[in-house]
Amino acid sequence: MSDPGLIHRIRPAAGDPQGALVLVHGRGAGEHDLEPLLDELDPERRLVGVLPRGPLSLPPGGAHWYVVPRVGFPDPATFHDSYRRLGEFVDSVPERFGAPADRVVIGGFSQGAVMSLALGLGASRPAPAGVLALSGFIPRVEGLDIDPAAKRGLPVLIAHGTLDPVIPIDFAWDARSRLEGTGVDLTYYESPIPHTIDSRLIPDMRAWLRTATGDAG
Repeated sequence: MSDPGLIHRIRPAAGDPQGALVLVHGRGAGEHDLEPLLDELDPERRLVGVLPRGPLSLPPGGAHWYVVPRVGFPDPATFHDSYRRLGEFVDSVPERFGAPADRVVIGGFSQGAVMSLALGLGASRPAPAGVLALSGFIPRVEGLDIDPAAKRGLPVLIAHGTLDPVIPIDFAWDARSRLEGTGVDLTYYESPIPHTIDSRLIPDMRAWLRTATGDAG
């Protein structure tokens, strides 16, 4: 496996990691952006927290995972390069950071949610322990094969704002319709908020994460 070379931050677990949570930032942000969410979702530090930075630097600034010619349809060249690099990075998490290989959850916000859904549902990819998708969509990209039916039982949590002007709620509805009836274990929320994370859902997301990483307590 080649080294994807992604800059990243690590939040160590309090003891031996019971799993890992890889949180992927959105467009124009960076590896620090979702660190507060990591602490909200895993306050006991059961998990090692992993925060990679997108490999692209684009206007108006910050890090990006792909070029956006049109919402919902990432630029294929930049998307596939980041898809490969982030996939290799996620695959290396158990060995590099000591997390059990079957308890690695990937999630993110906006572009990070897009990358997480693509990696979690990609036909050529191993299924993670769960996918947490906040204000994103399942991308349509030439050469990307999404196969939810092959990920039977995969926990997927989608949360989206009905007032989102950046990635409209229609994209969440599309993702829900593409996942329902496939065998994926879908949890779906929508809230009357713009392009942000609904803090009222944190307790539900925290409980979902504990279950996905093998702790129902």
